[in-house]
Amino acid sequence: MRFFLQIIIFFILFYHLNFSQHYLFTGSIGKFYRSSSFSINDAGFIYVADSQSNEITKLDTLGSVIRFIGGYGWEQSAFDDPVYLYASTLNVYVSDKNNNRIQIFDKDLNFLSEFKSSNLIDKEHSFAYPTCAATSGQGDFYILDSDNNRIIKYDLNGNFRFLIGSYDAGNYMLSEPKRFSIDSKNNLWVIDNSSLLQFDQFGNGILRIDLSFEPQNISINSDILLINSDDKVFIKNINDADSEITEVKLTPKIEQKIIHAAFLNSKLYVLTPKSILVYSESK
Repeated sequence: MRFFLQIIIFFILFYHLNFSQHYLFTGSIGKFYRSSSFSINDAGFIYVADSQSNEITKLDTLGSVIRFIGGYGWEQSAFDDPVYLYASTLNVYVSDKNNNRIQIFDKDLNFLSEFKSSNLIDKEHSFAYPTCAATSGQGDFYILDSDNNRIIKYDLNGNFRFLIGSYDAGNYMLSEPKRFSIDSKNNLWVIDNSSLLQFDQFGNGILRIDLSFEPQNISINSDILLINSDDKVFIKNINDADSEITEVKLTPKIEQKIIHAAFLNSKLYVLTPKSILVYSESK
């Protein structure tokens, strides 16, 4: 029994030490006007939204531009402030904020469809000025309705399922939701003001964490959660209930504003307004 406990303690210590490692800057890729969001799919392609040029760019991890689409407008593949995008293996979902729609593309950025809730009969189930959208592993479609400070769950056919964090959510009512991300168990993690909230796939609030910093964006990869403020990146293992939210040590310190951060193959990618900074673990 003692030997068994020693093994457990070893792995706990190893885990916490592993995630306290520093990350060293190794280079930068991309060139943008004023980026607003990025997403890295399982195949390793990077998609970046630029809210100034109203463009979406697809790059590989070496920084080569594969394709870009966009420009200002309201037609297909045009945008008016694409504030957020989410890339799955097959599709890319762009929150086209001022056009009140989600545009959906294939992985090569060919237009597939758009989703506008103005077509819904029940206006209580509609959204306006969407600032985040993503799909779950079960095929559900979530949209952050910034006009009403709530998240709406639809199926992939656009049928309304239910509201999350609305006025009847009690202690889990959202007041200023900024972004959300979905883990492998289909739980939603939402940054709201200076708090991190967790909801299950049925919209029930199950966890609230008050943060000591002002969060701006969030991403989850292999159940490792990253949250960034304007100048720092923080990490948490969501499978470990005792895991704390700790700062990722970056060398050198980033002097630019941090827009978004994500992991891929043990590398940390940090989006700034003008480029993507790449960091590797310090051994």
